[in-house]
Amino acid sequence: MVAAHLEVETESVSFTDLSRNPKGVAARAAALGRLRVTHRDAPDMVLTTAARAEHAEENLTTASRLFLALMKQDEGANSLLLALPEVFPWVRHLGAEEVRAFTVELLEALSDAAELDAGEAVHRVIVSWRATARINADPDQLTESQRPLDDVSLGPVGVRG
Repeated sequence: MVAAHLEVETESVSFTDLSRNPKGVAARAAALGRLRVTHRDAPDMVLTTAARAEHAEENLTTASRLFLALMKQDEGANSLLLALPEVFPWVRHLGAEEVRAFTVELLEALSDAAELDAGEAVHRVIVSWRATARINADPDQLTESQRPLDDVSLGPVGVRG
């Protein structure tokens, strides 16, 4: 496990195991706290207790609100900006204004995840800004991304109704 990646290893069972022995699998999930259910023809799922899921949601809401409150204070905002490279080393390829924009978007997405159950928003923000950093890190890609599109045809655009 890489230090910067804090994903917890989760034991797993197959979907077939779940369908054959639901009580046993549910008891195992409750004892472990979470259990990955693998499925050959569908995305994996995680089986957990409602209490554990509620605690995770509460934790996310608390952290999100705390970070948003910190951003409203100069010292807190500076601390978050200084801590960002520890969490996302690739931000070194972003300019100062880009780092600020990423921080604001990330905190807004965390708030949306906590308050609106829109967890994909956080992932989209991180992936988008990491792609920007990747382009900034490669001089050829950066030059290409800054080239005017005046002479480029992107093809016909259809309108769906």
